[in-house]
Amino acid sequence: MSASLPKIRRRALPFDPLIILWIALAAALVLLVVNPLFRLVQTSLQDTDTGAFTWMNYVTAYSRPRYLTAMLNSLRLGAGVTVLCLLFAVPMAWAVSRTDMPGKGFVRFLVLGAFVTPPYLGAIAWILLAGPNSGWLNRVWMAVTGAHDGPFNIYTFNGLTFNIAIYSFPYLFIFTTAALDLVSSEMEDAANILGAGILRTTLRITLPMVLPAILGGAIVTFLEAIALFGSPALIAIPARFTVVTTQLLEFFGEPVRAEVAAAYAVPLLLITVVLFGLQRRLISRRGFVALTGKGGERRVMQIGPWRWVMLGYSLFILSLSVLLPYIVLGQAALSKAWGRGFSLDNLTLHNFTYLLFEHETAGRSVMNSFTYAAAAACIAITLGLSIAYIASRRLLPFSGVLSFLCMAPFVVPGIVLAIAFYAAYAPPPFALYGTATILILAFATRFLPIGFANADAAIRTINPEMEEAVRILGGGRLTAIRHVLAPLMKRNLIGAWLLVFIPATRELSSAMFLYGPKTRTMSVMLMDMSEEGNFESLAALGFMLLISTLVIVGIATALLGRDFMLRRERQ
Repeated sequence: MSASLPKIRRRALPFDPLIILWIALAAALVLLVVNPLFRLVQTSLQDTDTGAFTWMNYVTAYSRPRYLTAMLNSLRLGAGVTVLCLLFAVPMAWAVSRTDMPGKGFVRFLVLGAFVTPPYLGAIAWILLAGPNSGWLNRVWMAVTGAHDGPFNIYTFNGLTFNIAIYSFPYLFIFTTAALDLVSSEMEDAANILGAGILRTTLRITLPMVLPAILGGAIVTFLEAIALFGSPALIAIPARFTVVTTQLLEFFGEPVRAEVAAAYAVPLLLITVVLFGLQRRLISRRGFVALTGKGGERRVMQIGPWRWVMLGYSLFILSLSVLLPYIVLGQAALSKAWGRGFSLDNLTLHNFTYLLFEHETAGRSVMNSFTYAAAAACIAITLGLSIAYIASRRLLPFSGVLSFLCMAPFVVPGIVLAIAFYAAYAPPPFALYGTATILILAFATRFLPIGFANADAAIRTINPEMEEAVRILGGGRLTAIRHVLAPLMKRNLIGAWLLVFIPATRELSSAMFLYGPKTRTMSVMLMDMSEEGNFESLAALGFMLLISTLVIVGIATALLGRDFMLRRERQ
């Protein structure tokens, strides 16, 4: 009977020519992310001369006590920075989010100032403040007490730990305030009714509810601390101790030992991946923060005279990261000789005019920084948006893998990414070392997760039926993207572009290993000037970077509103 039934043929689906575009975008993602990391691991297992498989690069990288000491120093540094950041950020975040402390807007503004200040520029400021004997603080101490020596010395391990911490705590502040702003006051009110005081309620009720966010922020802080290059280069090298990032720089001296550098960097990448996985697991559990129920009322705690204590504590920390450094940088930038102190005879604008119009490479470095950052932001946003669209609309069978690849650079320290790009694109046939192309691609890859995360979040809020309506009316998919998605996502994409552009203008870890004679950026130029001891011009260049960054941050804040610092309006 079944044999007599007519055979039902499946109708072949029409070929979609856009599949070629989606595959090309996926290939571009693989080229930017997978190829460099693959080449990093491959290079670490190759013999320098023959290219044969070998473990000797790992033996060389970890057989010398000096190299092991650098790794241990980095781990100690990361732990110390994390502890200090917890002490700085958590009380401040609690005071801003949960109490009646005055001046909250000003505190948030100063935290934003610390957030946008490049750590290496902060290190330069603290060299001017706490350099042995010649630093401002030491000179004031000697003038007041009559002592022959000052008590402060930034060129120590503790000095480096402190310096990195005062520019890393905004990460923890953002994580903690974002979580605290979601917690209602019901459980705190219940504790107060049962007789618990403010301190006990905070320690037993409030902070445990946001513990995943605090721990997640602590892990991000730790990873940032061990991956920084600028501050250790300015402080650790003169202090005659090494960390991982400064040790990696030595491998790029003459002769270049890229294979040993790759072997030395791989364990750092593994540590980062493990900790990032732990951080993701902790953050994914943050749902119990709102155990009190959605929409619960959030009331600030009345802490009486302690509100002034908390304001003083917050302003003290922020004066160390923003106010004092900005004052000393401004004084140096406007001085003929910064060591002479403040006087009308010592004031000058020559440092700025010299950099803009007379210095051979400073003007080019400024132009390079903004050009490369703009190009990298365009690539990161375009590719991130494309992959987010492919993944959300499931246009390719392996779209989930593409989403993972877009977020993968987040776990790769900038210095490791630079070595990976060197291994992948410095040798022939690419031969891109020292070119603008390799810097732009490295910046775009490093900040690709920002572009993807913002685009993915925006796309998920748009119902696919709106695109289908365009296609029913005869428009193609590209028409739907151009006339439906693009207008609806314009605000988000502009904000995401700025969020990529801002850190790319000051990126140092990647640039330091990939720049050439004609591709210096402002961050590299600042490092070169610090080696020359030209603090007046260095401070002026740093101020130019700061002012331009703050202008861009102002534009971003106007576009994004208070969400720029993950601040949520209270309902």
